[in-house]
Amino acid sequence: MNEVQRLMDEVIKFRDERDWAFHHNPKDLALSLSLEASELLEVFQWISSEEALETKKTEMEEELADVLIYALTFAHAAGIDVSKAIEDKLVKNAVKYPSPQK
Repeated sequence: MNEVQRLMDEVIKFRDERDWAFHHNPKDLALSLSLEASELLEVFQWISSEEALETKKTEMEEELADVLIYALTFAHAAGIDVSKAIEDKLVKNAVKYPSPQK
């Protein structure tokens, strides 16, 4: 089992222990994912990246964790293999955006 799958299993176990699965359909999870990404963005409002890294690292970690939790839950609900999806997208992006070093 890879690390992504292990984390997904932990997230789903946490969800199931609280009987939250009925909330977790792809549409609502995509919406929640977007909202959490906006909360991550809010950490940077009115300050530089450098200042945010110096003063709001904990908030960044928490909001990023929320984003990733929703992303993993979305992948589970939609039947998406996250590792394969990322590998496939990197291959596609390599064709679309070739390395200037080649």
